[in-house]
Amino acid sequence: MTIPDSTVAIIGTGNIGGTLAANFAAGGQDFLLAGRDLEAARKLADTLDGHAEAVTVDEAVARADVLVLAVWLDSSRQLIAQYGERLAGKVIVDPSNPVGPDGEGGYRKVIGEQESSGQILARLLPAGARLVKAFGTLSAPTLAAATRQEPERAVQFYAADDAAAGDLVADLIRADGYEPVRVGGLDQSIRIEMFGDLHEYGALGRVVTKSEALAAL
Repeated sequence: MTIPDSTVAIIGTGNIGGTLAANFAAGGQDFLLAGRDLEAARKLADTLDGHAEAVTVDEAVARADVLVLAVWLDSSRQLIAQYGERLAGKVIVDPSNPVGPDGEGGYRKVIGEQESSGQILARLLPAGARLVKAFGTLSAPTLAAATRQEPERAVQFYAADDAAAGDLVADLIRADGYEPVRVGGLDQSIRIEMFGDLHEYGALGRVVTKSEALAAL
């Protein structure tokens, strides 16, 4: 297991959750896998060479120190409201992009133009819980395709106010097959959400290596 002293859980088995699960397993990271459909989580876990254990969301919250909420923003809000103080002391990882269909085949932000889902969720957490913004800068197809790129690994950006929590997630980014680059605190998380200047569907527009990423910061 890449992070021996912390239990990691992915909550969500959709495009991002499923891709992260496959990448974590390929990187040797053991983790819990949870979702509203336990049978779907079990089927996915069965394909991951023993690295994933399918559990209920309740069990993931009870057992994990690091929770990756691979769900839409509204579902993350609901999870935080439901589990409240049970999240104290945990690291919450937010890959969400606050967007919805624009009615013209594209997407639009569903929160204020200057708001970020990372900061919104961080304000909802109980005291002692620490949020890290990560894993949402690339689309699921790119996340799958660019992992373990050689000779120089592609970058995954992350934002964190708490250095220790950020270090834990940086290790997960490495297990995911990417080079971690911190953009700063959560006040910078808008930059790595959809339409931000460091997002694949923003000004950056592509996968970058570390030297390119540092030049863009």
